[in-house]
Amino acid sequence: MSADASPGHGGERHHYLAGLDLNGRKVVVVGGGSVAQRRLPNLIAAGADVHVVAVDPTPAVESTPGIAVSRRAYVDGDLDGAWYVMACTDDPEVNARVVADAEQRHTFCVRADDARHGTAVTPASGRHRDVQFGVLAGGDHRLSASLRAAIGRALAEGSLDVADDAPHAAGVALVGGGPGDPDLITVRGQKLLQQADVVVADRLAPPQLLAELGPQVEIIDAAKVPYGRAMKQEAINAVLVDRAAAGKFVVRLKGGDPYVYGRGFEEVQACVDAGIPVTVVPGISSPIAAPAAAGIPVTHRGVTHEVVIASGHVPPGHPDSLVDWSAIARLRGTLVLMMAVERVDAFAEALLAGGRAPQTPVAMIENGSLPTQRVLRTDLAHAAATAAAESLRPPAIVVIGDVAGFTELAG
Repeated sequence: MSADASPGHGGERHHYLAGLDLNGRKVVVVGGGSVAQRRLPNLIAAGADVHVVAVDPTPAVESTPGIAVSRRAYVDGDLDGAWYVMACTDDPEVNARVVADAEQRHTFCVRADDARHGTAVTPASGRHRDVQFGVLAGGDHRLSASLRAAIGRALAEGSLDVADDAPHAAGVALVGGGPGDPDLITVRGQKLLQQADVVVADRLAPPQLLAELGPQVEIIDAAKVPYGRAMKQEAINAVLVDRAAAGKFVVRLKGGDPYVYGRGFEEVQACVDAGIPVTVVPGISSPIAAPAAAGIPVTHRGVTHEVVIASGHVPPGHPDSLVDWSAIARLRGTLVLMMAVERVDAFAEALLAGGRAPQTPVAMIENGSLPTQRVLRTDLAHAAATAAAESLRPPAIVVIGDVAGFTELAG
């Protein structure tokens, strides 16, 4: 796509959009600032043999794996053997020299500070499924970036109609949907969700994400209601395998992260045993995200050096419990309890009995990251009474430790 003006409207040159195969080919980037830093990921992803020449590269550029960095000024001969060049310094004279040297070698060169005087321009590029697209706007980088973002959103949401009858590869993707806010799903998770033929969704998977799917997508409710109705794990495994075996692409959409109390590995094992291709997309996990949404850091320099995430699915002393509550009580750091709403009293008693101070701050975060988020603050001695008096309901995260007393205005 190009938004360049025609030669009759301002004299702007048209550019010829082309996809370059840079795999294994030398690319020279002169300059090591923020512009180079933004360009490097795509060059590396394309498999280019990247050489950076910069007097003072940023730490991010200098530490980028898989590239060669020369900390010095640009000199004659730096472009020898290059297939593609980028002039990205903050010195216009150096950039002009690089462009001139590249042109003598018949090598295309991008000039970052003045695109009109280079022999190539970098489009604002995006990807939808297996399709890459680029936008040029006559050197107006803000316009091209804005158009790129708009196209990407339209493709993801389905408002830009693209005829795509090609079958997707069958298989299963376990996608973490994040703590609740639909905007907190990862980019990769969102992309895979848009490709799904079937979505097997947990109760805590953000429902707004399901509402954006087309009518052709089969949605299977795999909700597990706390202490109530639940789809058995064996049935979930069977659905994943059956639909994928029938040639469908299946997304198992979970709240939080698939591997943090999400039974994700059980589902991976079921798919592997059945010969079904499976991939795991990590999600933003609620034991970290919910406290953050409430203004609580689970770690803080000089306050805590450890974070323990424990399941509240079974109480202390239960034969099925794998948690050493007396050991946890002796720790000085942060304890985050999940699935603990019904047993706050039991966990508080165990921690107090193990030596945790009664005045230890406690924060209980209900519906973390959602508009209905509610935060209850108390201490360990009064945690059970506060939860009962305030009718704490799942899903909720319980944070125990000094950081639970923090607010965004305190450190």
